[in-house]
Amino acid sequence: MLMQGFANFMWLLSLALILFSGFALLDAAVRREDAYRAADKKTKPFWLIILGLAFVVNLIFNILSFLPIIGLIATIVYMVDVRPALRQVMGKGGGRRGSSSDGPYGPYNGGR
Repeated sequence: MLMQGFANFMWLLSLALILFSGFALLDAAVRREDAYRAADKKTKPFWLIILGLAFVVNLIFNILSFLPIIGLIATIVYMVDVRPALRQVMGKGGGRRGSSSDGPYGPYNGGR
C-alpha cells in the first residue's frame, strides 16, 4: 500500500513536470524573436531547443533519473529569468508603471 502511494505520487509529480515544461515551451514559442534580443537573453531558437528537449526528456525518462532534473532546471531558469524579462520588454506585467507617487486611482499630488 505504501509503495502504491509512492508510485501514485511519482506519477503525479512526473505529470506536473510534463505540464510545466510544456507550458514553458508554448510560452517561449509565442514570444517574438526580437523580444529575446531586446531583453538580452539567448535567442528564441535556443530556448525552443532547450525547452523542447526538456519536454521530451520528461516524457521519456523516469523522474528519478538525472535528465528530467536537468530539464526542470532549464525550465525554471526560463520561467523565473527569461519570461519576466520578455514580458517587461513586451509591455505585459513585470514591474510597476508610472511614478512612485501614483495611487490606485492615479497620481497623488499632495492636495494641490
